[in-house]
Amino acid sequence: MIEDTPAAGPLAGVRVVELAGIGPGPFTAMLLADMGADVIRVDRATEVRPELFGTPHPDLLNRGRRSIGVDLKEPAGRDVVLSLVRRAHVLLEGFRPGVTERLGLGPADCHAVNPELVYGRMTGWGQDGPYAPAAGHDIDYLALTGALHGIGRPGEPPVPPMNLLGDFGGGGMVLAFGVVCALYAGGAGQVIDAAIVDGTALLTTQIHALRRMGMWQDARGVNLLDGAAPFYTTYECKDGRHLAVGALEPRFYAELVRRTGFEPPEGEGRDRTDPAQWPAAREHWARLFRSRTRDEWARLLAGGDACVAPVLDWDEAPGHPHLSARGTFVAPGGISQPAPAPRFSRTPGAVRRPPPHPGEHTAAVLGELGLSAERIATLRADGAVA
Repeated sequence: MIEDTPAAGPLAGVRVVELAGIGPGPFTAMLLADMGADVIRVDRATEVRPELFGTPHPDLLNRGRRSIGVDLKEPAGRDVVLSLVRRAHVLLEGFRPGVTERLGLGPADCHAVNPELVYGRMTGWGQDGPYAPAAGHDIDYLALTGALHGIGRPGEPPVPPMNLLGDFGGGGMVLAFGVVCALYAGGAGQVIDAAIVDGTALLTTQIHALRRMGMWQDARGVNLLDGAAPFYTTYECKDGRHLAVGALEPRFYAELVRRTGFEPPEGEGRDRTDPAQWPAAREHWARLFRSRTRDEWARLLAGGDACVAPVLDWDEAPGHPHLSARGTFVAPGGISQPAPAPRFSRTPGAVRRPPPHPGEHTAAVLGELGLSAERIATLRADGAVA
């Protein structure tokens, strides 16, 4: 169990109210908390289990904040949240469009008690448009933006990149960026409509540029950056594990060739600039990389500019010497997890506290709002908080 550490990051002093959700919304809240914001997570009262208090919740996305258990459908529960909003700089919510309005916690309700609040909204399809009321998941947003079309091998179906590209890249990070932009601009009651479909489309800007320049084909798995190039792909090694090769530039490729002893047959796969020769070159490289184990290749090619890295699994990654030296992973309370990023020279972020169980800090947070022990007891008895 890690002890709470004082806020010292670049967002120290920023107060955030997070209406509990899943995936990209909590990721946004985690990013803000990592950078020093005081985030209060409003969990459902029905999920509160006091017997678990004092132990870290397994969901690392919830790290760094405190939690209160509230029934948002109870008027007194809604009033508790509005009391938090009065003192907050930011509110985050990830419900379908119209839900917070029906709960009495929409932008107009919150701005009535705090006109300067930054109101951050996370949805898949956005607050408007034909799909806005519909359910969806990461794979659907990638599909509609064209991003999914470009991921996979030729002649095979598209491959979902887990949910990193949509939920977290196009969703959570874009909302966090929007929140910080609004805070920098003074807030002024801005409402941020962060739609994963919009953020995912934004991430594909370079591909659209390459298509306009005639440097990208629409077919899958035939382009420079989608695994077709023999010098920008992955290879299986002797032990069944893999290497990632990213020697895009000619001088890096030349070093890769020199250090591996690559020698394709005359006339086959020698011209790296000719996509027609890529399949043959890939076969020759595959044969060469199968001659040693992954770690043998990693040791041989370590350092320098050959642009090769071992493909590590989830357990191996935190122990890699480079990641260890940089502190890319941390283990507060003995629980390994990615460290806050990016780094700041004077105001570093930190994992301030472990993920809370729902409602773990209800009494403390309500006490900070000035509610008496008797009033808190009444709210509990009425089911407004837990």
